Amino acid sequence: MVTGHWRSAGRTDPGKVRRRNEDAYLDCPERCLWAVADGMGGHQAGDLASQMVVGALNGLALEGSLDEQVREVRQCLHWVNRRLGEALTVVVGRAEPIMGSTVVVLLVREGRAACIWAGDSRCYLWRGKRLFQLTRDHSLREQLIDQGRYSSEEAGQQPGAHALTRALGGDETLRLEVLEFRVMPGDTFLLCSDGLYQGQSDESLSKALSQAQPPRALEFLFDKVLQGRAPDNLTGVVVRQ
Repeated sequence: MVTGHWRSAGRTDPGKVRRRNEDAYLDCPERCLWAVADGMGGHQAGDLASQMVVGALNGLALEGSLDEQVREVRQCLHWVNRRLGEALTVVVGRAEPIMGSTVVVLLVREGRAACIWAGDSRCYLWRGKRLFQLTRDHSLREQLIDQGRYSSEEAGQQPGAHALTRALGGDETLRLEVLEFRVMPGDTFLLCSDGLYQGQSDESLSKALSQAQPPRALEFLFDKVLQGRAPDNLTGVVVRQ
């Protein structure tokens, strides 16, 4: 889709192993709003959770300044977090008492941008031929690295390393992280679930995001994953100025 100075495209795929796609995305360039959600919980809970996240975000008015829009998104996600907690009480007979989702949201307004997230879905920025990971995973692996107890490689080998420390539906109190920054001409963003970025090098991500058209960037990224095992659902949204 094209609007103003922003072009964007989104795509999702169940991958080669999982029968159900529990990912969801939002591609709304006309409102400068994009999001990716990765559901969890198994059975039908994961896809319901991610669809609830993107559906609620899609219903926002998003008026006013960027600060006001960030506040509106945060309130929306806190509301979804409560709804997911309530939904657990009516999902009976399930082995896992979890119905949740990661989320990463990108907002742009008047030369400023905000990234809002919880979990391990990511936002990357391609700027000046350099790749930046804007988000920091809310996972046990990242926590072990931050504590200085393990190197990045060692932390990834610990039991439960990929367990999330934050997510919608994971706790009564949702802790969101927000990063705000100035937008530069030529900026390109990638919002994605872990199924898309895992197994991809910074080099392959950079090569994809250097493509002139968002659909071509997604084609490059998805082809690389789907040529392999593709054990997880994969979702991406590419946004280019």
